[in-house]
Amino acid sequence: MNKYMEIANENAKKGIEKKQGGPFGAVIVDKEGNIISNGNNKVLLNHDPTAHAEIVAIRNACEKLGTYDLSDCILYTSCEPCPMCLSAAIWANIKKIYYGCTKEDANSIGFRDDIIYDFLKGEKENLVSLENIDRDECIKVFEKYNKESGVIY
Repeated sequence: MNKYMEIANENAKKGIEKKQGGPFGAVIVDKEGNIISNGNNKVLLNHDPTAHAEIVAIRNACEKLGTYDLSDCILYTSCEPCPMCLSAAIWANIKKIYYGCTKEDANSIGFRDDIIYDFLKGEKENLVSLENIDRDECIKVFEKYNKESGVIY
């Protein structure tokens, strides 16, 4: 087994043993192979539906490195990232992700990533209601940020 995937898998095991969340673990390493951060699912511990292993590891890595840009890092995760975690990795500029279990494996034990993928494909429209309101006022903040040359990340 790949040594980093083994660590990600151990993080998952520790998380479920401590009843912190689902069976998911992650580790972020730099290009030289140094471990930057670890994460396990902490949804139950933190009462936070966004506290997936990858998110925890990304937050820890960013805090440790003092940056939002993890472009020189690699993410190892015990399961294929859900849409939220995949998006977070993309926003963090992580270019390489290795995963163990598949999203189908996660679905087979009850984790429902597929409904989000279906929603993004234009299916499952009743999953959430999205309605655009008050754009005229909200766009003013965007314009201010743009005019002041706010950092784009």
